[in-house]
Amino acid sequence: MALQNKYLADLLETVKKRNQGEPEFIQAVTEVFTSLEPVAEKRPDLIEAGVFERIVEPERQIIFRVPWVDDNGVQRVNRGFRIEFNSAIGPYKGGIRLHPSVYLGIIKFLGFEQIFKNSLTTLPMGGGKGGSDFDPKGKSDGEVMRFCQSFMTELCRHIGPNTDVPAGDIGTGAREIGYMFGQYKRLRNEFTGVLTGKGLTFGGSLARTEATGYGVCYFTNEMLKANGKSFEGQRVVISGSGNVAIYATQKATELGAKVVTMSDSNGFIYDENGIDLAAVKQIKEVERKRIKEYLNYHPEATYTEGCSKIWNTPCDIALPCATQNEINEESAKALAANGCYCVSEGANMPSTPEAIDVYFANNMLYGPAKAANAGGVAVSGLEMSQNSERLSWTFEDVDGRLKKIMVEIFKSCDEAAKEYGLEGNYMAGANIAGFLKVAEAMKAQGCV
Repeated sequence: MALQNKYLADLLETVKKRNQGEPEFIQAVTEVFTSLEPVAEKRPDLIEAGVFERIVEPERQIIFRVPWVDDNGVQRVNRGFRIEFNSAIGPYKGGIRLHPSVYLGIIKFLGFEQIFKNSLTTLPMGGGKGGSDFDPKGKSDGEVMRFCQSFMTELCRHIGPNTDVPAGDIGTGAREIGYMFGQYKRLRNEFTGVLTGKGLTFGGSLARTEATGYGVCYFTNEMLKANGKSFEGQRVVISGSGNVAIYATQKATELGAKVVTMSDSNGFIYDENGIDLAAVKQIKEVERKRIKEYLNYHPEATYTEGCSKIWNTPCDIALPCATQNEINEESAKALAANGCYCVSEGANMPSTPEAIDVYFANNMLYGPAKAANAGGVAVSGLEMSQNSERLSWTFEDVDGRLKKIMVEIFKSCDEAAKEYGLEGNYMAGANIAGFLKVAEAMKAQGCV
């Protein structure tokens, strides 16, 4: 849909010219601008303050080489990134993605989304993101350690507990965070909460592993309740098999649903009896094998090569928890045709713009990623608080705070949508609520 507001339409054209070859970033900005049209009409003061122009331009873009030596003594070189996008409401906060698909446009899109996601949590965190085109899959612990140490040797000069606090993301789990934290501590000679997602023995938070998966279910449950529905007795399709998918499956099951699918980059499993999460954890967390190994535990289940047909599975609720743009228009139409009435996003931007149009055309409930998957960064913020206090909170305490944050995020989205005449459009509500908090701070701080 073309923008109707001339100011935002012209600014979007500028963004496209400045960021050619970065479709993910342009997609993210277009979605946000579409939601912010009524704000631009109602708040000319934000236009006069240059807030819109500034919020689409990162405060700082850092690109660096990452040399490391593999187990055969061969020198390798990857490219590292850190986008410090916006610090209006707090230090930059966002994960580090290690995946062959990583390039500047991916990191910019993720960093831009992080601005609004972090704002919605109500915690004092700005937006940032980082990563590398390094692939940890198939690498030895020694190779991963040498890469992480080289990556942090450069990154350490740009981050700090009151400047920029990275975290994990795709490809960056407890192992990688541990190696990066150790190198930061060694180089800076200080023990600070500069990274989140740390191990429990050196400042990590309980419930961080579960946070994004639990969070998407807490948000979805609140959205369902507001529309007279619940997880109870519902059939759920979940993509992915990492932390987000695993703990979304666990929480959805606890809330009374039956999860029937999970996937990885090779294909997906379908279990009519409901996913056996213990088997999935054994395969993915202990054995580190592909999801098709599930059939060794449950031969009655089925495995399908390729991921896209997962969305042909009849369901009531879909929770995409794998990667960006995994649901296209065709997949969205298949979901609608097979009875799905709710899509809530555990991954970052997993639905294409055309897919989102299908959701709205079919009156489906839609929980956008920047709201629904904010649980991970919310608990990262709580980890920062614990590090500052030199305290560790109980799992129940952290989980309780997480649930409260996700409930409040839904309320913020709901109220903002209603205020701007867009009731039921939680995508617009999330963008508006997240934007306004940052925009007011940017305006108050002047042209910086």
